[in-house]
Amino acid sequence: MKILFSYIAQPHQTLHSLPIAAELARSNPDFEVHIACATQEHMNYIHNLMKFYPTVKLHYHLLSLPSIFQTKIEHYGTNAFFKLLILYSNRNLFNQFNAIVVPERTSLFLKKMGVMKPKLIWTRHGAGDRAIGFAKDIRQFDFILMAGQKIEQRLIQECSIKHDQYKTGIYAKFDLIHRMRPRLMTFFKNDKPIILYNPHFKKQLSSWNKFGHSILKQFSQQNRYNLIFAPHYRLFYPSKQDDYHQFQEYNNCPNILIDLGSSKSIDMTYTIAANFYLGDVSSQLSEFLITPRPCLFLNAHNVKWKNNKNYMSWTLGEVTTSSTHIIEAIDKSFLKHDKFIDLQKSYIVNTFGNLEGPTAQIGAKAIVNYLKKN
Repeated sequence: MKILFSYIAQPHQTLHSLPIAAELARSNPDFEVHIACATQEHMNYIHNLMKFYPTVKLHYHLLSLPSIFQTKIEHYGTNAFFKLLILYSNRNLFNQFNAIVVPERTSLFLKKMGVMKPKLIWTRHGAGDRAIGFAKDIRQFDFILMAGQKIEQRLIQECSIKHDQYKTGIYAKFDLIHRMRPRLMTFFKNDKPIILYNPHFKKQLSSWNKFGHSILKQFSQQNRYNLIFAPHYRLFYPSKQDDYHQFQEYNNCPNILIDLGSSKSIDMTYTIAANFYLGDVSSQLSEFLITPRPCLFLNAHNVKWKNNKNYMSWTLGEVTTSSTHIIEAIDKSFLKHDKFIDLQKSYIVNTFGNLEGPTAQIGAKAIVNYLKKN
């Protein structure tokens, strides 16, 4: 049985399925587990992650593309067109496998490209509330791995899954983070509270374009808090040194750290280190709240969010429609946190389950059982 774990998008998705690949290869010697990705840089990242599974042996493939497109992807990153081109150019490779496991949905186009042999298995990436995580095309997957009841119930309500088509209780990223983080990292030469500002990348959802620079300016003019500005990986993707020029005025601020897309911005380094979450709709909030902490949500577009299931997370802290006096708003959110603690705990249990131990092995076993039955 040959299984391919495919990565055609940005590296932040990798952590959601790679631990499952490692556990599947470790526990099932009769299964041949392969890894494929679009760029050498992404491949290098995967090899670095696999150092945390030193005894696991996988088979690796660098997906083929005409050199002109390979150069463009290395420079500009992957987008919808490039992802489709990657799939089409490698359809013969994909068709050699019994199953293809992916963290994104673009790979569903393989079926339209004549890749009919493998089962398509989706691990999702993130556990947020936005509608895109519950799109109608999800029902085209043969099997789905997901976190907790929140996602399961919503997919059932929307008739997107069948009872034998999925397995809950899996958020494999936590397994890898546990291996990677033996101790808490420090980023500032003081013990002041750390605020994580994590705006989303989509302009119509993000607080960055309207509020971002005002927020950074206010943090540079105070000394009560440290700030880590680590936006969603795709806001500046692919981030380059030139992107940092607009932040030069903060270079000498000892209380501000700016990260536009390093591995630390995707591997929970900052969500673990921070004392407070400032953001809008990024699913990193769910990862932050595995330990209940204060939050402040930025409603930059005056969304009518109450009783909207796509903004369920905004019930877990204060919400503001203005970036003025942001430091004072954070002060108040710290003071009001007690009334949100039980809501946050309930939200996390509903999102992930009880987080009692590793879950990648649950996902690996579910894939094996599904394939043996089908």
